[in-house]
Amino acid sequence: MDKKEFDIVWKMPVNKIGRFTLLLAVLFSFLPLGYLYIAEGVRLDFGTMLKSWGMIATVFGAMYIVEPLSFYSILGLSGTYMSFLAGNIGNLRLPCAAMALEITETEPGTHEAEVVSTIGIAGSIIVNIIGVTLCAFIGAAVIKVLPQPVVDGLKAFTAPAIFGAMFGQFAIKYPKLAIFGLGIPVAIRLVAPKTPAYIIIMAAVFGTIAIARLFHTAAAKKA
Repeated sequence: MDKKEFDIVWKMPVNKIGRFTLLLAVLFSFLPLGYLYIAEGVRLDFGTMLKSWGMIATVFGAMYIVEPLSFYSILGLSGTYMSFLAGNIGNLRLPCAAMALEITETEPGTHEAEVVSTIGIAGSIIVNIIGVTLCAFIGAAVIKVLPQPVVDGLKAFTAPAIFGAMFGQFAIKYPKLAIFGLGIPVAIRLVAPKTPAYIIIMAAVFGTIAIARLFHTAAAKKA
């Protein structure tokens, strides 16, 4: 299937459905605020709302740029729409998409990868819904019977373990890039310990992308 046919069969419908569902989700996210405003008479001035948004943006603002760009090659177009709608991108959708590509030996960024990653992400969302529903009923009860050190360990190390496993997965495939991916944030922390986290994230992501581009260009010239 050539690019033009793929765009017609895949990308155009995906963009149409993806934009509609995301905009619908944005609209629905304001429903609780609308209820508080209309039914309960809660009023907030524009300055307070802007200040509240600014506080969130200072923490997660870098992700507005970093995540779509850095995750796209693995998630693909439809996977990006699905992941940003479902959430848990870095710790669930991305690992599932990456594993789907790994198992099927599919090259990221290809037409085949679009389909494979979509299937992997869709499966993760279905399993996630079932798992979250079960955890909502039995998770709290299970946590209550666990020793406190185990609970503290789960809270503290689950997310780092997932990200560490992901880093290891890609480090095996791209060991040269892994050095820069880990080295850039470490170097920044050592040189300037007070550097904000969002700057370190952006430097690590875009710095590693730039290094990958240099490696790719050098390899292409040799070929």
